[in-house]
Amino acid sequence: MPLPNPCKGDSFFGTLKTECVTSQFQTRAQARRVIFEYIEVFYNRQRLHSALGYLTPAEFEALYSQDIICVH
Repeated sequence: MPLPNPCKGDSFFGTLKTECVTSQFQTRAQARRVIFEYIEVFYNRQRLHSALGYLTPAEFEALYSQDIICVH
């Protein structure tokens, strides 16, 4: 079983810091809410990902579940 690629995680957190975390949060709850909204609303549903053929993760998952896209 191949090990996960740590660079992908580094890339995600770099993107998160650049696009979402632009200032200090007042509370941990505020940070959780803002980061959750960024991931669920923007990153997964609107942001295009070059590794997914310039689809959003939501679009890629929908096509994959319909056997339109095959991953090798």
